[in-house]
Amino acid sequence: MSELKTNKISTNDQNNVAIDNALGLKSYTEAQRDALTAVAGDIVYNNENGTIDFYNGTAWFSTSGSTFPFAVSYLVIAGGGGGGGAISNWTAGGGGGAGGYRNSYESETSGDSSSTETPLNLLTSTTYVVTVGAGGVGGTYNDQGDSGNDSVFSSVTSNGGGGGGSYQPLATTGGSGGGGGTGSNDTNKLGAAGTALQGGDGGNGTKHTGSEGPSAAGGGGASGNASGRTPGNGLSSSINTSATTRGGGGGGGGANASTQAGGTGGGGLGQRWTQSGGAGTALTGGGGGGAGVATGGAQRSGGAGGSGLVILSYPNDKSITLADGATSSAGEQTDGSRKYIEIQTSGTVSWA
Repeated sequence: MSELKTNKISTNDQNNVAIDNALGLKSYTEAQRDALTAVAGDIVYNNENGTIDFYNGTAWFSTSGSTFPFAVSYLVIAGGGGGGGAISNWTAGGGGGAGGYRNSYESETSGDSSSTETPLNLLTSTTYVVTVGAGGVGGTYNDQGDSGNDSVFSSVTSNGGGGGGSYQPLATTGGSGGGGGTGSNDTNKLGAAGTALQGGDGGNGTKHTGSEGPSAAGGGGASGNASGRTPGNGLSSSINTSATTRGGGGGGGGANASTQAGGTGGGGLGQRWTQSGGAGTALTGGGGGGAGVATGGAQRSGGAGGSGLVILSYPNDKSITLADGATSSAGEQTDGSRKYIEIQTSGTVSWA
């Protein structure tokens, strides 16, 4: 005669349940597991890998193997746009827009003064693409600046900054918009739009006439909208422990107006009196400054945009490997319960 046996379940403390015997989960191969009609919260034993697997409503993950996901915070900044060139006789180029700025670290502000994004859940032993966007080339003479190049980490893309406008060509849109150019007796040139949640709009250029004073091109957009010739300022992040401001717009050029400083966070100098615009700072995504030319002056070029940057923050029990051209001058750094790394060139990354 068979004997009926039961597991003993008792309460422990007030709200906990204790099971006297071992808990036996249903055992499946991976193929059998994947064939289940699972709902979020289902748990099984994977007898191929010897792991306990759970279903999160979208896919199966392991709680005890290398496929368990972990959170990675990011700061992804694209290359800044180039400043606009100036051709002659009271013309000026607009400042380049800063590269798109996307931030998921703690409660810090993301681009266009938007809310913090959500960190990515990634897997060990999996390769992820990292692209660090180059800055756009400054416009030559009567040309707008080139847009900056996109930066990418896994599924996150920040758009390159827009190029600053010139006497005739208009500013271009981007992560942050380029500033409008201007010329003698010209109509006002509008700054270009930035990308929502990445960067602000570029400032407008103003025309020059005998009664209205010197022409002044628009400043490049950054984290906030630029106002006229003044460029937008960048945003500060402590993802690498030291609070650093990046993503400033380029200063607008002027004919006989004063020079215009770039936006805080790497924006290039907007020049005057027949001088080429200043370059945006490398690894900040800063926009290039616009050029300025007074009466009878020679043609001048806008400044180049600064290159972008990708910074990652992750648990300190993980170790990162850079490959396929990705580099970091300082390498992996530890800060308490997390690690971080600044990636300066394109390639791939993986964790163990």
